[in-house]
Amino acid sequence: MRWLPFQLNPDLPAAGISRQDYIERKFGPGGARNYARVAAVGKQAGIDFAFDAITVQPNTLNAHRLMHYGARHEHEDEVAESLFRGYFIEGAVLTDLAVLTELGVRAGLERTALAAYLASDEDRDAVLSADIEARQAGVGGVPFFIFNRKIAISGAHEPETLLEAMLEARRE
Repeated sequence: MRWLPFQLNPDLPAAGISRQDYIERKFGPGGARNYARVAAVGKQAGIDFAFDAITVQPNTLNAHRLMHYGARHEHEDEVAESLFRGYFIEGAVLTDLAVLTELGVRAGLERTALAAYLASDEDRDAVLSADIEARQAGVGGVPFFIFNRKIAISGAHEPETLLEAMLEARRE
């Protein structure tokens, strides 16, 4: 499995914006109620989403660079888990390079080299190009799964649906 970059909000400033402002722009006043259903489903799956702890709606370019770096160092899945836990459960500010460094260290990456990487622009253009390529291929949101480069599924689905798509992709 590989994680590919796709920014939900590529036009946000590098520092992100207020999460409350973002939700009100997207859903209107009281829009945070939309997350109650997601939190309830998460709780059933053993995930304690803390949407109220999220204060910044991030521009995720540097988070995707962290994923890219993690993949290069064979810690891609661990970095993804650390980012998701940090953001959705702990309210981590994913635009803060020190926070991203800490999330990478928790995933098993070496601190000094990672901090230097994140402070640079290394791989910025590669991540942006991959994001553009995904958009041109028709990706419009997450989650988005591509199985064996043949079958694409957009959105959250039951495990049985995903398994069926995987098996279909193997047959083709």
